[in-house]
Amino acid sequence: MASSSCCSSPRTWRYQVFASFHGADVRKTFLSHLRKQFNYNGITMFDDQGIERSQIISPALTRAIRESKISLLLLSKNYASSSWCLDELLEILKCREDNGQIVMTVFYGVDPSDVRKQTGEFGSSFNETCARKTEKERRKWSQALNYVGNIAGEHSLNWDNESNMIEKIARDVSNKLNATPARDFEDMVGLEAHLNKLQALLHLDNEDGAMIVGICGPAGIGKTTIARALHSRLSNRFQLTCFMENIRGSCNSGLDEYGLKLCLQEQLLSKILKQIGMRIYHLGTIQERLCDQKVLVILDDVDNRKQLEALADEKNWFGHGSRIIVTTENEEILEKHGINITYHVYFPTREEAHKIFCRYAFRQSSAPDGFEKLVERVTNLCSNLPLGLRVMGSSLCGKKENEWEVILRRLENSLDRDIEGVLRVGYDTLHINDQFLFLLIAFFFNYQENDYVEAMLGDCNLDVILGLKTLAYKSLIQISTKGSVVMHKLLQQVGREAVQRQEPGKRRILIHADEIHDVLENDTGSRSVMGISFDISTISYDMNISAKAFKSMRYLQFLNVYMTNFDSSDRVHLPEDMDLPPRLRLLHWDVYPRKCLPRTFCSEYLVKLNLRYNQLEKLWEGNQPLPNLKKMDLLGSLNLKKLPDLSNATNLESLILTGCKSLVEISSSIGNLHKLELLDMGFCTKLHVVPIHFDLASLESVYMVGCSQLRKFPNISKNITSLHIADTMLEELPESVWLWSRLQRLGIFGSVTTFRFAGKHFLERSGADIEKIPDWIKDLHGLKELYVGGCPKLASLPELPGSLRTLIAETCESLETISFPIDSLIELAYLPNSFQLGQEAQRAIIKQSGSAKACLPGRNIPAEFNHPAIRNSLTIRSNFYGFRICVVVSPKQQMEEAHSALLCRIHLNGSLVDKNIVHDLPYLQTEHLFIFQSELFDKDGWLEQDNEILFEFSTTPQDINIIECGVQILTYKPTEAEAAR
Repeated sequence: MASSSCCSSPRTWRYQVFASFHGADVRKTFLSHLRKQFNYNGITMFDDQGIERSQIISPALTRAIRESKISLLLLSKNYASSSWCLDELLEILKCREDNGQIVMTVFYGVDPSDVRKQTGEFGSSFNETCARKTEKERRKWSQALNYVGNIAGEHSLNWDNESNMIEKIARDVSNKLNATPARDFEDMVGLEAHLNKLQALLHLDNEDGAMIVGICGPAGIGKTTIARALHSRLSNRFQLTCFMENIRGSCNSGLDEYGLKLCLQEQLLSKILKQIGMRIYHLGTIQERLCDQKVLVILDDVDNRKQLEALADEKNWFGHGSRIIVTTENEEILEKHGINITYHVYFPTREEAHKIFCRYAFRQSSAPDGFEKLVERVTNLCSNLPLGLRVMGSSLCGKKENEWEVILRRLENSLDRDIEGVLRVGYDTLHINDQFLFLLIAFFFNYQENDYVEAMLGDCNLDVILGLKTLAYKSLIQISTKGSVVMHKLLQQVGREAVQRQEPGKRRILIHADEIHDVLENDTGSRSVMGISFDISTISYDMNISAKAFKSMRYLQFLNVYMTNFDSSDRVHLPEDMDLPPRLRLLHWDVYPRKCLPRTFCSEYLVKLNLRYNQLEKLWEGNQPLPNLKKMDLLGSLNLKKLPDLSNATNLESLILTGCKSLVEISSSIGNLHKLELLDMGFCTKLHVVPIHFDLASLESVYMVGCSQLRKFPNISKNITSLHIADTMLEELPESVWLWSRLQRLGIFGSVTTFRFAGKHFLERSGADIEKIPDWIKDLHGLKELYVGGCPKLASLPELPGSLRTLIAETCESLETISFPIDSLIELAYLPNSFQLGQEAQRAIIKQSGSAKACLPGRNIPAEFNHPAIRNSLTIRSNFYGFRICVVVSPKQQMEEAHSALLCRIHLNGSLVDKNIVHDLPYLQTEHLFIFQSELFDKDGWLEQDNEILFEFSTTPQDINIIECGVQILTYKPTEAEAAR
């Protein structure tokens, strides 16, 4: 059997697996079943049975071995009786040594030690074969058998059922074939060695728990590339996978710590569960959704421990066998988080550095004649930094030797081997237009979508499409798989240096605070300025912008006034009669200080308007032409009373009005926005007029939480996938809701909003509340998540759809009854502080949570948990599969902490075998039951013996008492359907 040859390029592999075996020894039924399993898994099989045998193996057979990805050795008692098989073995091991071919073993009726030592019946066959051979041949064969006898493989004597063993072999082969990195990575020097070392650290065969591993090294060393290749290689081994990029800097988002963590968790769950725009409402959601899943998560470019606390605070947030991989430049973050397994990415060797550079400069692994010394100079100049080598190679590609001399001499004389300076070569070799495009990406468009960048730069006299290709070709940017433009942070620094080198009066982009301060206060800007990127957090003085500051900057198109650290200081002051440039495409101004944009404001060219946390009462006077506007973000516009006519914004895709608490009305012009995908009106508390009709086919997500005065619900598209509304809208929903077949997430928010600030929890009440949710909920046959919150008068939930998997009802203290369909498979039932919940509803929830989690008020352990105990621990003796566990907790007077957790430790025969945070605890006013399931993998025959099992429960922090606990023993193995739940 054969697969892609390890000896040739992956593009020329002919076979997947080559099988070596003694034909008379291995039963035909075994081979037939093996072939069938391989065909089922899409594996090409080659064996040598059709080749005429002679004293030496034929060239056709040698070629088949070398053109295979894997060699599978079926080592039987008489395998060594054939010199043909032994020569096959030598050729296989030679191919493994030369080219890294994968070798797998199956010990077919023979003990591995007999193969290693050539003893027993196997040894007798071997000795008979060697009797006719030279000592040299005997020694080669003996060494080869000793080697393969030490390769861990399947042993047929350990299997009662041969079919099961064959299926296992086929799966293992398939996994090995899929374990090759995608072709995106196949030419990367030294990558395979990194991956092999990392896989050894990851202990992938150990599924006793989850593991968090760090990848650490300096910027530009290749951490992200290694992590991406590892993700590509290992994804098939896990139930769910996620590569979470661009985490750096997320802690400077302006959110408080709780909001930051919630935002990061939403991003992770959206990616890993493939639910765009997913929203969550408490910090326990990751462990609730993933604690039973075997996941692979890559957290790339972490630069703050808060990010890890949000995304992977405990290993037991994730299911057994999960692997969480964190890349960072700061090893201290890993150490402080308790991550003690770290892979350090070191600089490549001199030989590897040469290869990396040559791949980009010459499209081959070595330098052509005459360029050897120049290559040596480049690698010295780059100090072997892979990013620098790639950029330099791309920049020098195709240039003549004398051009190399000029460029290298300039670099050596001016940059003094500064690594960041080396990266400047790529920039310096660009055409002037592409240099400007490079700078625009560095300061305004990094990590933005490709089409958004093109829209922004459509009137800049730049060939954007060609320019992006040029920058990507020269390794100055990357275009991600999702079409985003990505520039390395070191290259952004190159852009800063490039701007600094320009003559002050001729700069087209202004980025330095002191210079911007001078220009805007003293009206010294020039016509050439096209972009301003200004972090107002960096100034410690009041700044009074001149009324004529922008008058001379007629070509200013990108104005980005932002804050990396939000505080109460209002340092920037604008005059009433100030003009803004007429050709703005990007207007981003955090904490805009005036009540209205200037009277002369023109939006004809505007593509993105971002005015978060402003003082605006209205945006502008009259109507504006908005033909290019794609994104409008007015989050936190507390004083905005009216939204302007948006009839002309026919290309608008995203409209965010969250927290516009003075907004009363949204005009009917929104019905013209036929490209609108996201509409967020959350917490517009005075909003009570919206258009009756905006049936926009493009609209997928609508967020109307906290719109407590809104009664009439508009007619919206049946393509909606995510809807969050205030309870006041329920009765006015259209009768056609059953047509919302794509709706997966529904949130219903009542008159009570919960807040947690500075460790304190309090409730804010506003207005009346409903007592019933309409019956049409059951007709939403695609609904997977239902959230009902802040409805203190709600007495019952109607029949729920069978598709529902998550039910959350918070601050619904009057809730008594819930109706589950017979075929319901609820994975999470979360009902804290629902004090009136009846016994029938409780029984239904307890039954629903057979393989999931539940939280509900209660003081007594249910009867199913027939091993009860007072306080926080209990001991039982049992052979087992797993357990359902119930814990009764009670708050000590009033919970103070914003984040609490319930922990469970399980000791087996005196040894700690499991430690989990099993529930993130909500704000509790009285006793509650927490129900969950725990499973332990069979190890050392645990399932067949009588075990002493100790359960210990605790909370952190210790402001909650554990009153009782109970265990229900599960002695059966669940069906695949149950396990999938």
